[in-house]
Amino acid sequence: MHKRINPDFLFNSTQYGFSQAVVSTGKNHIFLSGQVAANSDQSLHSTGMYEQATQCLKSIEKLLAQVHASLSDVTMLRLYIRADASNQQSQNDISRALLDAFGEALPASSWVLVSGLAVSDWLIEIEAQAVTG
Repeated sequence: MHKRINPDFLFNSTQYGFSQAVVSTGKNHIFLSGQVAANSDQSLHSTGMYEQATQCLKSIEKLLAQVHASLSDVTMLRLYIRADASNQQSQNDISRALLDAFGEALPASSWVLVSGLAVSDWLIEIEAQAVTG
């Protein structure tokens, strides 16, 4: 259903946890709002970048399950990273979280640095698009 494209003429994005392009033949498009590392009561799960990115992805996985989809159906991610929290270690932590969550089924993605998120303790917010059927 999804063909992940990582041509030799572009840098190896798979080491960072995403594909350069994803072609999908499905018909059901699922658009998820940005997910953060907060509980249902809006309290923060964790303070580190890896832990926050992992929690975002777990929330995405649980939300997808509600509509009979899974992480393997994700075709695109948009990561909003707080600029003052962006450094090489944070980028490595994000890459590790993506690789842990998606394995070889890496979606396309854009990483955007932002001056801040809705709550000052949030380091990252992740939006997802998925295609099924």
